[in-house]
Amino acid sequence: MAKSQWSFKTALEVSAALKARKVSAVELAQDAIARIERHDGKINAICVRDFERGLQAARAADAALARGDAKPLLGIPLTVKESYNIAGLPTTWGFVPQKDFKPAEDALAICRVKDAGGVILGKTNVPVGLGDWQSYNDIYGTTNNPYNLGRTPGGSSGGSAAALAAGYGALSLGS
Repeated sequence: MAKSQWSFKTALEVSAALKARKVSAVELAQDAIARIERHDGKINAICVRDFERGLQAARAADAALARGDAKPLLGIPLTVKESYNIAGLPTTWGFVPQKDFKPAEDALAICRVKDAGGVILGKTNVPVGLGDWQSYNDIYGTTNNPYNLGRTPGGSSGGSAAALAAGYGALSLGS
C-alpha cells in the first residue's frame, strides 16, 4: 500500500508536527481521506464516512493552532467505532433493524474527543452486537486485515484496528 510521510505516525508525532507547523490539520485530514479512498474498498474498515465535517473540524483546528490554542488532540485525524453515537450519522451496532437510526446528539466519549480537538473522519465497522471475533454485519459487510485480506482484524473494534493498521489516522476510538 502506498503511504505518505504521515500515514503511520503516532499521535504524539503528528501533534508535534502540527505545533511546529510542519503540516496543517487540513493536510493531515486530506492525506488520511485520500488513503481511505485509495485502500478501503478492499479493507472495508470505514463503514460511515464523515469527510466534510472532518475537514471543517480540521480547518477549525488550524485556526485554533494559529491562535496558540493547546488541546490534547488538536488537529489529529481519527476514526471511531460505529457503536459510538455521532449526531446525524448512523449508529447500528451491526443490527439491520437499526440501519436508519441516526442519533440527535453525540455520545459523551465523542464530545470529549471533539472538545480535545480531534478531527473525526468516520466510523469503523463492527460485528453484530459488538460480540464476535471478526467484524462482519449485514449492513456494512466484512472488514479485512490490511496486511492479509483473507484474514480478520478481529472483532468488536476490528474496524478500528484495521483503520489504524492501514494508516487511516493516528488514532481510532474503540472499546
